[in-house]
Amino acid sequence: MASSKRKCAQKKVSVTCSSSSSSSDPLLVKAARGEPVSRPPAWMMRQAGRYMAVYRKLAEKYPSFRERSETTDLIVEISLQPWEAFHPDGVIIFSDILTPLPAFGVLFDIEDIRGPVIQSPIVSEEGLKTLHPIDLDKLQFVGESLKILRQEVGGQAAVLGFVGAPWTIATYIVEGGSTSTYTTIKSMCHTAPHVLRALLSHLTQAISDYIVFQVEAGAHCIQIFDSWGGQLPPSMWDSWSKPYIQEIVSSVRKRCPKTPLVLYINGNGGLLERMKGTGVDVIGLDWTVDMADGRKRLGSEISVQGNVDPAYLFSPLPSLTEEILRVVRSAGPRGHILNLGHGVLVRTPEESVRHFFEVARSLNYDTFLQTQTPTEGIGSLVI
Repeated sequence: MASSKRKCAQKKVSVTCSSSSSSSDPLLVKAARGEPVSRPPAWMMRQAGRYMAVYRKLAEKYPSFRERSETTDLIVEISLQPWEAFHPDGVIIFSDILTPLPAFGVLFDIEDIRGPVIQSPIVSEEGLKTLHPIDLDKLQFVGESLKILRQEVGGQAAVLGFVGAPWTIATYIVEGGSTSTYTTIKSMCHTAPHVLRALLSHLTQAISDYIVFQVEAGAHCIQIFDSWGGQLPPSMWDSWSKPYIQEIVSSVRKRCPKTPLVLYINGNGGLLERMKGTGVDVIGLDWTVDMADGRKRLGSEISVQGNVDPAYLFSPLPSLTEEILRVVRSAGPRGHILNLGHGVLVRTPEESVRHFFEVARSLNYDTFLQTQTPTEGIGSLVI
């Protein structure tokens, strides 16, 4: 459990949405803004979780995921596990995109086999009546955790918050949980568009407020997960996801103009240019997009994140090193946050995660990009 020092830390930190950048900003924040940095900052999606032995041990003691993700001491302890083990450049809060749902009227459970289960799916105007403005008092465990994390990592890393995009959150609320087909919500686009738009609009306001809440609690940067946006044809994404993300970005920009916003979509190869149009600062590429091609399509005026295939962490370390170098070279020296193209997989060797971050820290743009070909110097980087 978190120490009493961590419990007290939340009283010492006061953070508000900044309107200006600072030379003391963490490396990741500078890269997200496209500012000059000496090397690519690195973190991993799902960097805290089941692949770590220390997490599995804690999960045996606290088997409920919701208890682990809704109890301040546990959130802080789990969020700091990869920080203490690997020292990434970003420390993301241990949470879930569904965490805020009860705060605006949507109750859910997480079952071992089925995963998230929405108790009362919303598919009609009657269902919309259960919604109310987000009650941030019900999410104090998130705010308290971010304050403590900000104190714990100091200026050595960026503290990351995150949210789900309206479309992605709506898939769970409409389908009643996880799905592989999305038939109910996709059909609603045609059979009950007014209901779906009302739901998406409500989610947009709630998520915007939740982002600002996280920033004011201590998050340096926010990632928006439109995890299931890639399940939509591009033209439907333009209608049913993009406008609501744009509205979130616009709303947050007014209140927190200097907070970098990252947008990640799983399966985003057909959406890159459209994602850029949302106004976010960083586009997260999944591993199916070639980084060089992604850079060419997006241009140099926006930052990118990614995109090593998580499966490379099961490869020999020299192969992992070579892929990291290829991605970094393809992304270029400006506006790149090194990450995976998706979350860390279960049973990923911790040694490989450690190596990933060691390679990232060993890089220096001044020497690496000028003197190395993608395969040169690999031996010296295998630690």
